Amino acid sequence: MLKKHISDEFIIETSARLANEVGLENLSLKMIAKELGIKSPSLYNHFASLNDIKLEIMNYGWRNVGEKMIDSISGVTGYEALRNMCRTYYEYAIENKGVFTAMLWYNMYDNEENFDATKRLHEIIFQIMRPLNISEENIKHSVRLTRGFLEGFSLLVNNEAFGDSLSIDESFDLSMEILIHGVKSLEEK
Repeated sequence: MLKKHISDEFIIETSARLANEVGLENLSLKMIAKELGIKSPSLYNHFASLNDIKLEIMNYGWRNVGEKMIDSISGVTGYEALRNMCRTYYEYAIENKGVFTAMLWYNMYDNEENFDATKRLHEIIFQIMRPLNISEENIKHSVRLTRGFLEGFSLLVNNEAFGDSLSIDESFDLSMEILIHGVKSLEEK
């Protein structure tokens, strides 16, 4: 019988898909192995633990959303770029609930790779805001505000925490416009 050769990348892609389907908290080595058509102990040839796989799902998510955000601001600048970037992040978060959960809860700054995972979001926002005549300090505050808005709103949507009949997309768009209005008020300050 031939041994199955599976790459680390394929294991993480499969694990990310499963996390989106069943929830990160329900992901198990047994489930991943079954999906890959291998025995659970074979996963230890690639990763030391389920926690290591979840950390890699976090890095996978930040890389993917970073690439999508860069694509979304290609050819646009200023507040249009900020809108596109916010919308892209939000859509990624709600379409990839399990991966997004890993991005939030496994976002540990215990090593350089995990720190670098979130760095791209900050760099993109800085790239968008630098030409807007906003001080470096206020850009840093705006990065925190934008990240808090995006992660908080997405987390609430993913946990179905908005119980009224208002359109969630309309609420997101209005919230984004309020954020942008606030950022505009920082110009020349």
